[in-house]
Formats: sequence, C-alpha cells, structure tokens
Amino acid sequence: MEGMAARAGRTGSKKDATTAARRPQVRLPPLVPYDGEGLEPDGDYDGLRFDGVDLADASGPGARFMDCALDGCGLDRTELVRARFVDAVLTGVRGVGTDLAEASLRDMEVVDARLGGTQLHGAVLERVVVRGGKIDYLNLRNARLQDVVFENCVLSEPDFGGAHLVRVEFRECVLKRVDFSAVRMESVDLRAVAELDIARGVERLAGAVISPSQLMELAPAFAAQIGVRVEG
Repeated sequence: MEGMAARAGRTGSKKDATTAARRPQVRLPPLVPYDGEGLEPDGDYDGLRFDGVDLADASGPGARFMDCALDGCGLDRTELVRARFVDAVLTGVRGVGTDLAEASLRDMEVVDARLGGTQLHGAVLERVVVRGGKIDYLNLRNARLQDVVFENCVLSEPDFGGAHLVRVEFRECVLKRVDFSAVRMESVDLRAVAELDIARGVERLAGAVISPSQLMELAPAFAAQIGVRVEG
C-alpha cells in the first residue's frame, strides 16, 4: 500500500507540474529600410525595418509581416485586423486604439511598448515575449495564447475574458485589475508577478500556479467564491 501511495504521489507530481513557456528565437536577417507610406490591405512586408514610421490611421487588414522590425513607430488607430506577424520584433512602439483583432503573432518580441486600448480579441499568440513597457486596457478576449511570456511590464486592466492560456508566464510584471472571466488555463505561472490584482475571474485560476504569499492575499476572494464568511 505504501508503495502504491508513493507511486501515486509521483504520478500526481508529474501531472501537476507547470511546463515552462517556449520562448521565441528571433534572428532577423539584414533588413531593408521601409520607404513606403502607410500600409496596404493584404500587403506583404518581408525583411523590412520600419524605423520611426508614423502608421497612425494606416489601414492594413490582412497584411503579413515576416522578418520585420518596427522601431519607435506610431500605431495610433492603426488597423491590422487579421494581420500576421512572423519572426518580428517591435521595439518602442506607441499608440492608442491599435486594432489587431484576430491577428496571428508567432515567434515575436514586443519590447518597451507604450500602448493603450490595443485590440487583440480573437487573436492567436504563439511563442511571443512582451518585455518592458506599459499597456493599458489590453483586450485579449477569446484569444489563444501559447508559449507567451509577459516580463517586467505593466498591464493595466487587461481583459483575458474567455481566452485560452497554455504555457503562459508572468514574470516581474504588474497586473492591475486583470479580468480572468471564463478563462481556461494550462500551465500558467503567476508566481513571479510583482503585483497581482484580480478584478474578476479568481475562480478561473485552475491550471495556474501561484506562490504561498499570493494564496494568502487571494484567500478572501477564494472564500467569497465558495460562500465562506471569515470573522474574527
């Protein structure tokens, strides 16, 4: 019996272990400076560097960016619905109302972005790192995130409602008033979050791993979910 219990414990440990996210390995080739104006619907952008290009109000739904770098670009109200980014690096981009609904982001790095109201609902993110910067009101409703790392960034009121998160890590970042309503989580690591403030969806943390200190902080919310009153 003891041997069976030990084997069951080992099996449970393996099953419950959190798998680390696979980070992108982006190696850009020599890039050609982009000398166009704006964007084109279903445009094909390959091996280009957008250096400080103002893409405010540009419309490029369905555009494809492969082996591209966007450095210091303005993305105010830029329409990139169903766009595809593959092997791309975005550094210091800024803007409000960027529309990336149903976009596909794969093998990509986003560094020191300053964005507000970015629409990524229904999008697919695979092997993506978001490092540094601040993003307000990020809309990831019904998106699928697989092998995604948020690192040293501030996410203010992000909405993950109905999203599916697989091997997602939050490292040394701030999550303010995050919405996890109807989220599905598999191997989501929240232990290294610098500040964890869950506005909705605390009951959807099944599939995530948190630290003992976070458990203590979330205990009142967990108790409220199951109808337990805590009185002195």
